[in-house]
Amino acid sequence: MVAAKRLPLFGGYFLRLSSDWRALVRFMQQTYQERSPAQEFSHLSQTVKQYLTAETPFWLVERASPNQPETWEALGCLWLGNAIDQRTGDRYAHILLLYVEPPHRRQGIGSALLAHAERWAQQRGDRQIGLQVFCDNQDGLDLYDRLGYQPQSLSMLKSICSPEF
Repeated sequence: MVAAKRLPLFGGYFLRLSSDWRALVRFMQQTYQERSPAQEFSHLSQTVKQYLTAETPFWLVERASPNQPETWEALGCLWLGNAIDQRTGDRYAHILLLYVEPPHRRQGIGSALLAHAERWAQQRGDRQIGLQVFCDNQDGLDLYDRLGYQPQSLSMLKSICSPEF
């Protein structure tokens, strides 16, 4: 198998198209565990196995290991997919996951990943791009707001578990 080309982001960070579903599962688990530390998220591997395809590209953010320059370490990711605007019927890009490990945050990686996602969407003819962010993720909300993302809808949930279950 030929290794995918690394695209420079900035400052020693690179972006590489990947099919490593285990890395994607790890980043998804880290994402959700930050919001719900006591919960177990092994079920996410089934989500990734079902939805990671050639039409839903996944990129790793990497840099050369400081101690072993020939070794690359993954420290974030971007997973893109498709959605349909239910009002117009238009397909658009949807950010399924954007994750940067905490020590590497606030350095511009998230903004660079969003710019990459927008270029990818524009190149395939999409006129908009969407994402979901948790209401308690203030850093994410601030980033998306600063970059021009605006709320379009509100996802609402109600627990319907009864005590006897």
